[in-house]
Amino acid sequence: MPQLRKNPVTREWVVVAQERSRRPGEFQVPCEDPSDLPEHKQQCPFCAGNESQTPPELLAYRPDGGAPNSPNWTVRVVPNKFPALKMEGDLARRGQGMYDSMNGIGSHEVVVETPEHNQSLATLSRERCADVLWAARERFIDLSADRKFKYILFFRNHGVVAGASIEHPHSQIIALPIVPLDVLAEVEGMGTYAEYRDRCPYCDMVTQESDLKDRIVFETENYLIFEPFASKFAFETWVVPKRHQNSFTELERPEMLELSDAIQGSLRRIDRCLNFPPYNLAMHSLPVNTSRPEDFHWHIQISPRLTVAAGLEMGTGVYINATSPEEAARYLRDAAE
Repeated sequence: MPQLRKNPVTREWVVVAQERSRRPGEFQVPCEDPSDLPEHKQQCPFCAGNESQTPPELLAYRPDGGAPNSPNWTVRVVPNKFPALKMEGDLARRGQGMYDSMNGIGSHEVVVETPEHNQSLATLSRERCADVLWAARERFIDLSADRKFKYILFFRNHGVVAGASIEHPHSQIIALPIVPLDVLAEVEGMGTYAEYRDRCPYCDMVTQESDLKDRIVFETENYLIFEPFASKFAFETWVVPKRHQNSFTELERPEMLELSDAIQGSLRRIDRCLNFPPYNLAMHSLPVNTSRPEDFHWHIQISPRLTVAAGLEMGTGVYINATSPEEAARYLRDAAE
């Protein structure tokens, strides 16, 4: 019997179509295995030695030293050459009758995760993955100082189907002058839950999932990795800190290593189980420069792109998930190293 399941925070409903249940090998998606690629591509703007093909860097780690915009870096952050939003100018909010608009002011940056073309976030060393996360943290803090920004998103598109236009391993950071509607729904949902129960919903979720265990993939000392009860997507995987934190910028450098373990452990299991599928990774963090909702609990969502949204999803926002979270968790547990 199919089930309708409700997200307790956003109040969104999803259909878990158990009668359509699909095993990992039954999803027909392109394999995005980076090991099939060469270590260096001469025409790739993100490969080492091609630094002049990108805008001047905003941040880079060079353990052995070196001039800005030169080789010998491990992580590099540059402005997006084709940004969705522009830094320069004023917002100039305006109304035209019932319609509101403003200038597309914001920031759009690229985190080049490694100089090697044939790596991925999953295959980097633990320390290199932590460098990527630390660079994102540094840029979050810097962008948060600009009072016109209200929300900052760190995300990763892996594979063409997931929206990656360049195959070299990279993440992106976008700063927006608004708080998006989906984020507002999550912020308000957390606040409503906390007001009613005097507890954080994600703290409760961590406790309940730890007790039930059937949706847990694995855990570290400070992170729980599980398939959410109302998963929109098959094999949707969350990384949630066990301790209540508003933003991942609260982490110190040693803590980034454990977060690396949680993220890389998730991605490696997904790669082994689903044969290197395309996926989207998004950091759900606290809005900035707004009234501070202490109820917010940051987390990471990894969504393999195994199916295509169709009429029901586009017409109602109700998604069909063809693999139950409990089955997905079991498959991913079995895919452990």
